[in-house]
This record gives sequence, C-alpha cells and structure tokens, in this order.
Amino acid sequence: MAPLFFMLSFFLSIASADPDIAREYRPFFILYKDGHVKRLMGNDFVPASLDPKTNVKSKDIVYSPQYNLSCRIYFSDSNNTIKQKLPLLVYFHGGGFISFNPFSDKYHEYLNTLVSEGKIIAVSVQYRRAPENPIPGAFEDSWTALEWIASHTKGKGPEDLLNTYADFQKVILSGDSAGATIAHRMGIRQSQEKLDGFNIDGISLHFPYFWGTKPVAGETTKGPERAGVDDLWRIASPNTTGSDDPLINPVTDPKFSSLECSRVLVIVAEIDILKARGYYYIEKLKESGWKGKAEILEFKGEDHAFNIRNSTSENSVKMLRRAVSFINGT
Repeated sequence: MAPLFFMLSFFLSIASADPDIAREYRPFFILYKDGHVKRLMGNDFVPASLDPKTNVKSKDIVYSPQYNLSCRIYFSDSNNTIKQKLPLLVYFHGGGFISFNPFSDKYHEYLNTLVSEGKIIAVSVQYRRAPENPIPGAFEDSWTALEWIASHTKGKGPEDLLNTYADFQKVILSGDSAGATIAHRMGIRQSQEKLDGFNIDGISLHFPYFWGTKPVAGETTKGPERAGVDDLWRIASPNTTGSDDPLINPVTDPKFSSLECSRVLVIVAEIDILKARGYYYIEKLKESGWKGKAEILEFKGEDHAFNIRNSTSENSVKMLRRAVSFINGT
C-alpha cells in the first residue's frame, strides 16, 4: 500500500485520454464524469471468522437494513474468562470517505490484534462511501450505527455479545483518517442528542482528516498540495461550503467545546500532510473551555496511517500499545 494512504493520489492525479474519465487518482481510484468511482484498492472482503493468530472471533450484523450496512463485532472468550463487562471500542475506517471498508484485510487484522491485546469488545462500522453516496451520508450512517449499538444498553438488543459483555459506560470512539473525522463528529452529536445509557469515555483519533481554508502553524502553504486536499473533500462532499465546513474543520463548529467525552488522544505522523491539523485540533480543544484531558502523540519518520499499512513495524507495535492503554484508561 502506498505512502499517505490516499492523500498522495491528489498530488499525482492525471488527466485521462478516456472521454468518460474525469480524473485518475492512481493507485487509489478513478473518477468518472458521471460521478461514479472505480476503486483500485481496498475492495477486498475478509469473511468474519475465528482468527487463529489472536483467538478473536468476528461476526457481521446488519444494523441498517435500509442501506444493507453491517457492523463487524470482535470478541475473544480468552479476554473474558470471568464473564465481566468489557470496554467497548467503536471503530470507523479511513479512506477519504471514498476507499476501503471495515472488511478489508488490513482493518480486519488491526481489529483482531487490538481486541486481543486490549481485552475489549469492538464494533467496526461500515458506512456508505462517496461520491456515489456523498457526505453527510457517512456521518448519518455512523450515527445510525451508534443508535443500533446503544439499543443494547439495557441488555435487550438484537446481538447477545453486546448485551452480555459490552460496558456501555466505557465506550471509546476511534478511527483513522476519515474515520477519525467521523469519530469526532459522533462525539459532538452525542453531546446534543444523548443516547440513553451510552457513555463515551474517550475518543482516540488517528491521523485525523481535518483541514481548513487557511494554513495553520506548521502546515504546507503550497497551492497544489492544499488544492489536492480541498479536491478530495469536494469529491466526497459536493454540496460543502468548502474546507471550513465544520464536518472537515471542526474548530469552526460552534458546538466544538461540547465534545462528549472526558479524554481525547490524537495520534499523528511526522511526514503526514495532515499532521499540523492534529496539533491545531488539540490546541483549540484546550482553549475552547472543554473540560476533558487532551493529549497528542507524534511518530517520527512515519506517514499517514502507517500502522494500517504495516502492522508489524516497531512504531506500529508502539502505537497499538498506546491505543490499548488509552482504551483501558491506563
């Protein structure tokens, strides 16, 4: 998988001789003039199963019959030998709102390992992808998934694993890239709508896909690079007001300080074009009057979503351990 996961594609986008193609963003996707996308990676589907490496079981449950969207639930009997409630991780995958899915091999591998190491139960959320389903579709689907998950808080939901083992007072929202953007927004929405019995203890944002019209400290000022990030957002959200839309630039949101959790962790990578936005987010969150604890962790020499691309590298192992520590509040 190429560096920068999806972002580099916009700096390497090329015109095409095919009259039906608007732009080619190889090796990630091709955008056609009628608005649909041919995805060139992240289309694989790993079936839910018992993972022999981690002894973690997974199963897929449809949470949105309307759009045929599923959650993949991860659980290990070995993590819960005394049948106690476990911290619940809700994870949103990355890919610029356009690529990948929670059933891709890299995400499946990551969630298996995280559940095994963290001694937790996890739900990985599928959402509709742009541009066929433009923003705010991904955000609406993710909230619908949280509503479905929260339907288990009284032990009477449709999935026994969540009824029996999930501790709904210890919910962690997390995601990488666009998924981190979604996780933040779900924290804001929970502050306004309050899912009953559902307490978001922490939010862990990995390489968050935040942006804005004006460069912040440490951020690139190069026109083509900035235009590339702007273009990605406009492809996913054609009706947006621009890169200061609160969905992509959260500090412009009047509700920013109401973020519903007591702890936030942001993880960034040194050579990721989005790194400065992670620092800016933490800075503004602390200044906003929000009452929680916020921290940021940077990995030197690394690029966007490096832990998903190579889960066994030294820094990926360190990142996994930090994610586990945050989930468990240690």
